[in-house]
Amino acid sequence: MPTSYQNIAVLGGGSWGTALALAACRAGREVTQWARDEQTAKAINNDHANPRYLPGITWSENITGTSDLAQAVSRADAILLVTPAQTTAQMMDALRPLVKTGTPLVLCAKGIEANTGRRLSEVVDELLPQATACALSGPSFAADVAKGLPTAVTIASRNAPVADQLSKALASASFRPYATDDLIGVEVGGALKNVLAIACGAAVGYGLGASAQAALTARGFAELSRLGAALGARKETLTGLSGLGDLVLTCSSEQSRNFAFGLALGRGQAPDSLVAPGQKLAEGAHSARIAVALADKYGVDMPIAAAVAQVVAGELSIEKALSDLMTRPLKREAH
Repeated sequence: MPTSYQNIAVLGGGSWGTALALAACRAGREVTQWARDEQTAKAINNDHANPRYLPGITWSENITGTSDLAQAVSRADAILLVTPAQTTAQMMDALRPLVKTGTPLVLCAKGIEANTGRRLSEVVDELLPQATACALSGPSFAADVAKGLPTAVTIASRNAPVADQLSKALASASFRPYATDDLIGVEVGGALKNVLAIACGAAVGYGLGASAQAALTARGFAELSRLGAALGARKETLTGLSGLGDLVLTCSSEQSRNFAFGLALGRGQAPDSLVAPGQKLAEGAHSARIAVALADKYGVDMPIAAAVAQVVAGELSIEKALSDLMTRPLKREAH
């Protein structure tokens, strides 16, 4: 498919970065993937594999792996940033002398900057103003995308034609991106669903059953919708792939790192051990506290997110948190 974004740089050597690099290759793009770890870059080049992050998966597509950031972005028409949300500012500093004016920078991590409350696109706008901030989000597991299983996501940019062109550039038979100009909605949905998935995982891990899990998912969506609306997100975005769609997937599967994080909490594992260095990253654990701060700022009621924040901080036991959530005062149901 003709596109102005033929050369794609994927920055991040983890499972999601590799999956998106494969998706771009299958869409006919020329792809360079940057990984901090030189061994990962070598495995991508020599073995067509990323055994550290996608064990058991190999591919025939040609991804050029590198641990040289300048090399990765030197020919890029568009950049997919697939590094942890809390390192976004650091990555902007590294990219500032390398990125050409107008280059789309697609944020593929789902989080809120923990120490400032900024959405990641706001970090890009401030620290890398020559780039066009975009976001990719939706119900997608890295292993599914890497295997070429059917997946649909949303790509957002305030510049609608850019979102349209990026969607065309990354589209294939198995990977279907849908464009929107509601950047706020896509970012808010992606960040908040991680927090809510921790609560659902905790309920399952504690043995409360599928009914409680479904209740927390539904009421969690109400929280996400309230804060999203307060921040300026559109309803149709929050009820779409990058809001409700992603929430349902993340709140129901151990493939989700955030659900798995909550599952471990529910089974009695200490919060500090789950966020220790070397543990799998659960973005919701970092976003919970700032999500609650934003809710307080805008006068939005978010009891589930508040409980998650307190549990992660060690201020509330999982038993008390789940009991409080499941025995809240009876009232008329309201969105």
